[in-house]
Amino acid sequence: MYSYQHTTHTNVLLIGAAMLLLPLLLMPLLLPSQLQSADTSLQWAELEGAPLSHLLLDPGAGLLYVGGVDHLYQLTPDLQVRSHVRTGPHLDSPDCLPPIVPQDCPSATRTHNHNKLLLLEPGEKHAQGAEPGSLIVCGSLYQGICDKRSLSNISTLIYQTSNPVDTQYVAANDPRVSTVGVVISSRERGGDGVLRLLLVGRGYTSRGPGDIPPITTRRLHPVTPPRRAFSTEEELGKLVVGSYSEYNNHFVKAVAHGDHVYFLFSRRDMWHRKEYRTYASRLCAADRSFYSYVEAPLLCHGGYNLAQGAWLGEHSGDPALFVVMAAGQASTPVATGRSALCIYKMAELDAVLRHAQEVCYTEGGRGLSGQDEAYIEYAVSSKCLKLPKDSLSEYPCGGEHTPNPIASALPVQATPTFTSTTQLTAVTTVTESGHTIAFLGDKKGRLHKVLVRPDTSGVLYGSVLVDGGGSVSADLLLDGEQRHVYVLTSSRVSTVPISSCDSQTDCQSCLSIRDPYCGWCVLEGRCSRKHECRRHPQPNHWLRSFEPTNGCVTVQSVTPANQSREEQTQVTLTVIQLPALTVAESLSCVFGLLPPLPAVVMGTSITCQSPAPELLPLMPSESDEDRDASTPHLDSDVRTHLSVHPVCPSCLSKHTHRHRHVSCVCVCVLVQLYDCSAGQSDCSQCRAVPPEYGCVWCPGSPAPSCVYNQSCGDAPADTCPPPQITQVLPVSGPLEGGVKVTITGSNLGMSYQDVVGGVTVAGVQCPPQPEGYQISTRVVCELQPSGKQREGPVLVSVGTTLPGRSSQVFTYQDPKLLDLVPGKGPVSGGTRLTIRGRQLLTGQTTDLSAFLGPQPCIIVDEVSDSTLVCQTGSSAPGDVLVRVFFGKAERTVPNMRFRYLDDPVITDAVPAESFYAGGRVVMVTGSNLDAVQKPLISVWVEPVEVERVKRRRRLALLSARQQLVFNSTMRCSILSFSQMTCPTPAVTPDVKVRGVWFQLDNVRIHFESIKGRSFTYFPNPQFFPLNREAPDVPYRFKAGGVIAVEGLDLTRAMDRQEVKARLGDGQCEVKTLDSTHLYCEPPEVQPISTDDSSELPSLKVFMGNLQADLGLVQYDSDSLLPPVPLAAQIGLGAGAAVIILSVLVIILMYRRKSKQALRDYKKVLLQLETLEINVGDQCRKEFTDLMTEMMDLSSDVGGPGLPLLDYRTYAERVFFPGQQAAPLSRQLDLPESRRLTVEQGLHQLSNLLNNRLFLTRFIHTLEAQQSFSQRDRGYVASLLTLALHDKLEFFTEVMKSLLQDLVQLYVDKNPKLMLRRTETVVEKMLTNWMSICLYSFLKDVAGEPLYMLYRAIKYQVDKGPVDAVTGKAKRTLNDSHLLREDIDYSTITLTVMVKNGVEVQPCPVKVLDTDTITQVKDKILDQVYRGAPFSQRPAADSLDLEWRSGQAGHLTLSDDDVTAVVQGRWKRLNTLQHYKVPTNQIFGPVPDGATVALIPRCQSSGVGTPMLEGEEDEGLRLWHLVKSSEDPEIPKHRKSSLRERERAKAIPEIYLTRLLSMKGTLQKFVDDVFVAILSTKRPPPIAVRFFFDFLDDMAEKHGIDDPETVHIWKTNSLPLRFWVNILKNPQFVLDVQVSDSIDAVLSVIAQTFIDSCTTSEHKVGRDSPVNKLLYAREIPRYKQLVERYYCDIHSAASGCYQEMNSTLTELSGVSYTHTHTHTHTHTPAFVIIMSLDEDSSGQKMQLAYRLQQVAALVENKVTDL
Repeated sequence: MYSYQHTTHTNVLLIGAAMLLLPLLLMPLLLPSQLQSADTSLQWAELEGAPLSHLLLDPGAGLLYVGGVDHLYQLTPDLQVRSHVRTGPHLDSPDCLPPIVPQDCPSATRTHNHNKLLLLEPGEKHAQGAEPGSLIVCGSLYQGICDKRSLSNISTLIYQTSNPVDTQYVAANDPRVSTVGVVISSRERGGDGVLRLLLVGRGYTSRGPGDIPPITTRRLHPVTPPRRAFSTEEELGKLVVGSYSEYNNHFVKAVAHGDHVYFLFSRRDMWHRKEYRTYASRLCAADRSFYSYVEAPLLCHGGYNLAQGAWLGEHSGDPALFVVMAAGQASTPVATGRSALCIYKMAELDAVLRHAQEVCYTEGGRGLSGQDEAYIEYAVSSKCLKLPKDSLSEYPCGGEHTPNPIASALPVQATPTFTSTTQLTAVTTVTESGHTIAFLGDKKGRLHKVLVRPDTSGVLYGSVLVDGGGSVSADLLLDGEQRHVYVLTSSRVSTVPISSCDSQTDCQSCLSIRDPYCGWCVLEGRCSRKHECRRHPQPNHWLRSFEPTNGCVTVQSVTPANQSREEQTQVTLTVIQLPALTVAESLSCVFGLLPPLPAVVMGTSITCQSPAPELLPLMPSESDEDRDASTPHLDSDVRTHLSVHPVCPSCLSKHTHRHRHVSCVCVCVLVQLYDCSAGQSDCSQCRAVPPEYGCVWCPGSPAPSCVYNQSCGDAPADTCPPPQITQVLPVSGPLEGGVKVTITGSNLGMSYQDVVGGVTVAGVQCPPQPEGYQISTRVVCELQPSGKQREGPVLVSVGTTLPGRSSQVFTYQDPKLLDLVPGKGPVSGGTRLTIRGRQLLTGQTTDLSAFLGPQPCIIVDEVSDSTLVCQTGSSAPGDVLVRVFFGKAERTVPNMRFRYLDDPVITDAVPAESFYAGGRVVMVTGSNLDAVQKPLISVWVEPVEVERVKRRRRLALLSARQQLVFNSTMRCSILSFSQMTCPTPAVTPDVKVRGVWFQLDNVRIHFESIKGRSFTYFPNPQFFPLNREAPDVPYRFKAGGVIAVEGLDLTRAMDRQEVKARLGDGQCEVKTLDSTHLYCEPPEVQPISTDDSSELPSLKVFMGNLQADLGLVQYDSDSLLPPVPLAAQIGLGAGAAVIILSVLVIILMYRRKSKQALRDYKKVLLQLETLEINVGDQCRKEFTDLMTEMMDLSSDVGGPGLPLLDYRTYAERVFFPGQQAAPLSRQLDLPESRRLTVEQGLHQLSNLLNNRLFLTRFIHTLEAQQSFSQRDRGYVASLLTLALHDKLEFFTEVMKSLLQDLVQLYVDKNPKLMLRRTETVVEKMLTNWMSICLYSFLKDVAGEPLYMLYRAIKYQVDKGPVDAVTGKAKRTLNDSHLLREDIDYSTITLTVMVKNGVEVQPCPVKVLDTDTITQVKDKILDQVYRGAPFSQRPAADSLDLEWRSGQAGHLTLSDDDVTAVVQGRWKRLNTLQHYKVPTNQIFGPVPDGATVALIPRCQSSGVGTPMLEGEEDEGLRLWHLVKSSEDPEIPKHRKSSLRERERAKAIPEIYLTRLLSMKGTLQKFVDDVFVAILSTKRPPPIAVRFFFDFLDDMAEKHGIDDPETVHIWKTNSLPLRFWVNILKNPQFVLDVQVSDSIDAVLSVIAQTFIDSCTTSEHKVGRDSPVNKLLYAREIPRYKQLVERYYCDIHSAASGCYQEMNSTLTELSGVSYTHTHTHTHTHTPAFVIIMSLDEDSSGQKMQLAYRLQQVAALVENKVTDL
């Protein structure tokens, strides 16, 4: 230990002991005031109002202000609450303008007030005195209005408006939308007064006023009427934007720096790649018109693009912006965990912004390279100019003639200083001794400390967990003294010390924390900041913690390394980091508690004299097991081991009482002093000591001992006595050997080589093992085989001495295994296997191991000589050999194997409820249950002292006081291979059940995985005493009746069959059980009491473990009624007989009808099943052919072969079905003189449509008009969808609002009918919204299987004849489109000559000879243009089919020409049969058919038969394969009978065979489509989850508990509204042609999809439609798919609103290139104007007046809106 003594003659003393500690003492004189230490504990205050959002520090008073939800706090610097104000909740709605009047605002509810702004308005000093400042507080209520409060007491309001106007709406009214602000002061124009302004940046909100710019200027002071505080005024600037929703800036920070104000925000890059980026914008503080607005993107390399927090600080003495950035999730504004700190020098930022201004002012926005380097942002009518070169210097803050707002195309770039995998959320910085230190908060509540180097790289040197339950808020502040950081999390404010210097007690810990603030103050002996160490300027007096070259004052070496305590010598130490000494200071050495000795200092060497031997204390004792026997009694090696020792405090106390104000700093070094006699108990140990220590075995008196060689008076011994053996373990071993035998004793050799070959066990050599040998005391050898059973002692020989013999006898044994139980178990293991045998305790238990085949069986219990128990591990099924190893000796169980069976499987477990008392029997059904040895049912519970919040009927745990978790188990009883019973465990009411599972040995099966829902525990049922008024009085019972027991919740978790009731020793048979009553029938005679305390029996009810004693029962002996007269008995009997007979007749008739219906139903199913079996082979053949065809198609579909429509065409077909020219491509048909005015009016109308109140009033007013047809409603909804397509978030909010009104309307009528049809504007809006949101799902997931289904249908239909006139086909699923007649046809392979460039190549095409010429052309086009979109191939009508035979024989074929066959009134279309085109002739391996070619109609040059032109076939009807029936003359009364006869033909076998064959062939493709739509293996589309969540909310809000109703809503909104439309019309999505025959098949599949989504039971009978019969077996499976789809979405965690908004924002970017769309309805404008005038909010927003302006601009044409 070093010590400086500030005295004139100071000696340095070095003293040693047995364990020699060299403390060097350095003792300077210090003042007491310099020995202070700061409190380093973490302090926090829990506050209400989570999540807390803002933290503000008043630097003058040191007070803190905290804003949260409904709460505002004022705290002292030590976090004591000084004042508290509640700011909410209050009656409000984002859709209404304040003040809120419930009658005018029906949507108003009690709404939470989220703090959005918390700012300090400074006071003003003037001649009359100082004006105090104020606290600016803005919330989300009342459209974001603000107030001012006193800084000394926030309860005092300085300013608050009771009737705010729309110019005073400051903050965002949505808690999710950010708002920032900064207060600036300047001189008033034309006056000397101070003008204080508030600059506010806020994001876009879809509800409420939608025309508030992103950045506005608000007046704070002075406020003289008619001016108002916080209002925007004409002379105050604002950032004008063209589209509020597109420029939805997410603001992060606003700061004032120099003469400018800066805003930091992120948004989508609308100019370039539409990706989200972070921007910094700048304004001149004196610019009232925003002429100087300029912004530039901030680029943080590594993909970090979303700012989360920022701080304006200093780096290397220059101002810099410190920004924490996160990487966005794909192209969304959702931040991921990957984040970084980036630093932007303000000078570099200003240079980029100035460059953008200069280029836009003078170069038209282009740089020297000709590339765009600046442009005009925010979609305003301005552009970069070419003004004079000095424009920027002349107008640094812009002017009326300069372009604005300007955006730089060049980013400000930075390399990440620090990166993190946890999202960083906050940053603040401080400078310490020229070093910049950044404090970073993250989402998991941690505070990170980062040292920022001059090159902007950073080093993390510390992290503190501030709040494990909440994210760190962006407001991260330092206190005035810069000793603590104030950290705001979700529900607490914490103070964190910026350093932990004072908590480090020694130099090593101080330097190891690597804290830039800390260093070791050597003289004062403490860890401190630099300025706190008095002599820090002198060398080696303050050792900086973060300096890698610094180290503590340490002893580098010591000479000599070993020293006998019996000698005295010079000790020299080499010391590094020795502090500089003054002339008056000297160094002394102290050995232990001995007097100081002088030390001589030579540079870094210190020399001391060791103490005299007689002064050293006695050597401490040490057990032999704690040291190495090869060394004398020593401490650790001095050259490597340095430590602080308890002697240092004693040194300190010894010297401080002699010198006041002295502090000691200890650096201790261990010097080894040794004693040969200590621990060397025998000759072998002594002789094994290394020679350099000089220890010898001295045989002198009084007893031999180990001494230093200079201290032995006799001649040292050259040999040692014979070995002595004290213990042998084990004393038995197997005949094969292989176990380790441990021999302990003394004089067992000086080294391992001494005993090699000298150990025998029972006469058998036992080779010693080097790893187990200990000098003189222990030998470990490996037992060798003996060949037979034998016994004998253990002998050890060392050298030539006599061998040592053990007193214990070692026995060679032959252990035997006899049998095992049980003989089987599950493959997952866990079975406790008992192996019985003889001599199982052979060797030690550690030598025993058991195996089942190759897998170990873990020994679990104490092994006896006859029993061994082990637990099986996992294995594959089958029989395995049971083996036990005794060392290396193996034994097996003879004639027995253990059988691994498949793991038990549980398929059902009922019931799924119990009560707290438990004992309810759960019947478990499954397989392999008898393979389980120990079946258990377990319950996982935890305490319920948690706070809960209800959200959509799901409990979310917010915080728990303790997280104790424990289990309760019960043993189950196995009944058979497939059944077992389990009594439910009991739980206490003060716990929450987290889960129930079955533990079947090692197999754990959770109850939720069996039933799809969790096991539920309910409170115990309550029973009331039989005699409630007087429980102690017996209950009087009349024989022959029943006992009624009252209670509560008797059936909530119990059935009648499970309840037992006993009356005394008799049974009381339970007859009825409901929720409040139990009725049981006791014996006719009063039972005997089972309780000795009473003679009367008591009634006891047993429910599982629950037993209720309900009181005593006394039979009433005189309760018999008088006998009934005989005549009455006969009359009653006869009447009862008649009634019973009538009931029996009715029952028999009903049963007969039911059985007949059941037989018919089974007969139909049997017939269907038989038919499916009969056509199975045909289906397989057809399916094989189809799959061969589809394999070629699949290779194309995965790539560009999928003919998916582009989004624009898709939207046109869905929004405006059946219309040739959609409004997307229409232009305004106006004269040029009116075009500009009308376009201006339409632009204002577009702005009106962005007002939610106007839009909802507009729609409701239109729908109220009787002349507004259903077609008009759909048309208007589609037009609104187009108009608001770039504002889908706003469109969604409007749609939700209208749907809420629709729900209210149907709840009052019949809720199940809601969304069933498209009768309102909002229902069509929902259809369009689903179509927009699901386009990407169609493109990525469902499009391919839908196209494959279409191609499969087309291929199958085309393989059979199709009537070209009626559309009927042989191969179809639709019985009404089935070609029932037997048509003879054959397949022809045509050789089609296809021109490919200049070459003509043959292409084989299969057609039918019954095909018409147009059908042939279509099939040829399908083959030639295979994989190409339908719209890109030529039309069949534009081509002629030419049959070529030889060189000159060319014949043009057509459907109708002069050769057509006419019979009476019928003309038949021409086919290949008609032209006698030859069928295939086989020449060689390839069939050779007719050669044809498709040529353009105008180029047809063959010798053909011309078409009949100009001839009208009066009265002729065309037919192809069958003639259409004509029934106009059939009377109406006969049509029904004809339909019945037609219906009778519905199930002829040949007919159903065709349908079933088609169905079986297409089944795989139908399944693929349904699974793609309804599978939850991939996350369902976000729009579906969002809308289903909305429907669940609506049901909960209106108290609709019927799950069927919600199921119908979901079905009507998604499958029936969207998917059925797509299934029936694939041309909406794909560029294909759907013929009538394909449409008929798709209609059946779509109807099957509809049937699968209904909740009604699907029953089929003889009269059921054929399509229902076809899919009778599949529909129940599809229903399960639908129910699981709905259930999985419902059970998924909610909270997809932010993700949905991000998706909508991204979809809004899909733009249309179209002009104004407009339509005419029959609703006069004045009707809408009157409706708007009647609304108070409409009056405030002047909506009626604005609509009148629009009407005037379009010259009153709007009257026909």
